[in-house]
Amino acid sequence: MAKILCVLYPDPQAGYPPQYIRELQPSLKGPYANELLNLPEKIRPTESLLEHQEALYKHFVKEQDNQLLGCVSGKLGLEKWCHENGHELIVISNKDGKNSDFDKYLPEADIVISQPFWPAYLTKERLQKAKNLKLAITAGIGSDHVDLKAASERNVSVVEATGSNSISVAEHIVMMTLSLVRNYLPSHALAVNGVWNIADCVSRSYDIANMRFGAVGAGRIGFAVLKRLKAFDCELHYTQRTRLPEDVEKEYGLIFHKTPEDMAPHVDIISAHLPLYPATRHLFNEKLFSKMNRGTYLINCSRGELVDMDALAKAQKEGKIAAYAGDVWFPQPAPADHPWRTMPFNGMTPHMSGTSLTAQARYTSITHEILKNFLTDKPIPEDYYIVKGHELSGTGAKSYQL
Repeated sequence: MAKILCVLYPDPQAGYPPQYIRELQPSLKGPYANELLNLPEKIRPTESLLEHQEALYKHFVKEQDNQLLGCVSGKLGLEKWCHENGHELIVISNKDGKNSDFDKYLPEADIVISQPFWPAYLTKERLQKAKNLKLAITAGIGSDHVDLKAASERNVSVVEATGSNSISVAEHIVMMTLSLVRNYLPSHALAVNGVWNIADCVSRSYDIANMRFGAVGAGRIGFAVLKRLKAFDCELHYTQRTRLPEDVEKEYGLIFHKTPEDMAPHVDIISAHLPLYPATRHLFNEKLFSKMNRGTYLINCSRGELVDMDALAKAQKEGKIAAYAGDVWFPQPAPADHPWRTMPFNGMTPHMSGTSLTAQARYTSITHEILKNFLTDKPIPEDYYIVKGHELSGTGAKSYQL
């Protein structure tokens, strides 16, 4: 019997929903799968993996009565299987502080499951106390809440639901981009509050057409964003360690820059799409902000610590940053007095971009497979690995540095 510790975000304040406004899409086939297959080869999942994920998704949706699976009552849909197979499933949301439920149950856990949206931080100190821990599963994408170096040293494998919600996040970024440039959120607030002052709305509203959009990172999420913004007639720029193939750049009209500093003076909008590790922490700092044009829009749906909080506040005060939208914070959940909550012209959301109900079905079905394979001694698909044994592996070898 395995002891599985599952850390999920709390239930809705109004209670777990008795019904949903619509049915889930029955299949991954169509635009979602086709888009992933059309990615550049370096970041493209294999067709066999996508077919496998589609089969998992179809079976999972058919078997599940609920859609909201990422919260405590949803239990990632794991309860029935764990009970039938004799495994103990402990589901909690209290994860921070020395007296947290997470610290209480961690020492005896064989497996920890967490989500990037409500991360259970597996620090070096916590890993040292987790004597039985063999596997850390990220139900979603992005495993920086785990100290990957410490995990590799302790032979704790780290896996995630690779590719499960990249399109979900890309859609959120496009929404945020349009919301900032068109001054949507302040205008909506005026309408809700009974105000009809058009001048106040449009005094910060511009067309996105012909604006210059810069992606810091053009992997699965970043490339999906660039592809979508091509339809808006934006001039598309990107920077990352490995340049995309020439034919891809030509097809989408992409302009490559070697570094974020090189790209910053040439764009009006910048969006971050890269993982967090020591070399990328506070990448968006005072030095990088100084390279940007006056009135640049900044979007970050990757990780909160990519951005230096104080440097951002200064850049906005000086007019370098016109508005900031983000879906990620540090720490998570963000305290009530976090300065990003009240920053002028912000478009912040709680970390929700990758956990739409559609995305939940995708990453939960993959999480089920990872868990079942591990507990029945079947191989876990290599693409799902971040750390395997004592080194980076699979997606981790392409995305992270120890």
